[in-house]
Amino acid sequence: MTGQSSGSYKNSYKFSVAPMLDCTDRHFRVLMRQVSRKALLYTEMIVAQALHHSNNRKKLLDFDEIEHPIAIQIGGDDPILLAEATKLAETWGYDEINLNIGCPSSKVQSGNFGACLMANPSLVAKCVEAMVNASNLPVTVKHRIGIDNLDSDAFLKEFVDHVAAAGAKRFSIHARKALLKGLNPKQNRNIPPLLYEKVINLKKCRPSLIIELNGGLNTPNDCRKILEQVDGAMVGRAAYKDPLLWQTVDEIIYGEKAQNLNASKVLKGLIPYTEKHLSKGGRFWDIAKHCLQLVKNVPGAKQWRNEISLQGIRPEANLSVLEECIEKLEDAGL
Repeated sequence: MTGQSSGSYKNSYKFSVAPMLDCTDRHFRVLMRQVSRKALLYTEMIVAQALHHSNNRKKLLDFDEIEHPIAIQIGGDDPILLAEATKLAETWGYDEINLNIGCPSSKVQSGNFGACLMANPSLVAKCVEAMVNASNLPVTVKHRIGIDNLDSDAFLKEFVDHVAAAGAKRFSIHARKALLKGLNPKQNRNIPPLLYEKVINLKKCRPSLIIELNGGLNTPNDCRKILEQVDGAMVGRAAYKDPLLWQTVDEIIYGEKAQNLNASKVLKGLIPYTEKHLSKGGRFWDIAKHCLQLVKNVPGAKQWRNEISLQGIRPEANLSVLEECIEKLEDAGL
């Protein structure tokens, strides 16, 4: 595999779909690529140590060429293992590599990586420096505005300055702090308040840095507005819960011609990929489970979702299930 040219990759971060566990696998990414040709897509987080010990790196790293531009997100705190992961990412053809300094889960904390590393900017800088020196890939960092009581503007600037000096090319900042004890990951996505002004102020104070904001962006128009003050807009659950809502981002953010998509057109675009996946022994449900949110808030939506679920989860489900679903949507004008 080979990554795309720097010309076609430039500014793809203006709109990105955040790395999400159990959501942004290769199948959802191919679906999302039908919706936006320009968005930067992320893998789920892959732990550097797990990648190092894996006997099946293809399973962890493979992706379809249609997914470009694509970033791989890595978690870890060992500069040597992170450098190794970066070399592998370059070999596999990823467009960039992102270091996770934002996940607050107890499991991730027990491995001494994710959000808890914000308390150790020197170690994060060593990790980034090792990754930068390992390949020609852009190395970026995803983090919070702070953790626990380390949440002042001064702390955020010091953290970013330290990591920028190590060679990080972009900072994707979830505009909430993380509370490392007492909240689960879902609560950490909702309970700490969104403080956009901290990210916007950081951009004003560090205009030369590429700053991307994540958190609470629920519509393409939200993204357009925040791009007036920062460089990039990253969307998570809102993209997964309603993929078709984002069909206008290429037009309003990148100046591309509108696609005028509907659910049946997106599913038609998935036919070649689905056929290839099935031919390799993959299950139809791997893909179909991500399609359920394409049809909502219209008469018959619940029935359609129930039908594709019942038919698609069967081990013997094949391309005919997808074709029948498309036909029914077309008959309904969807």
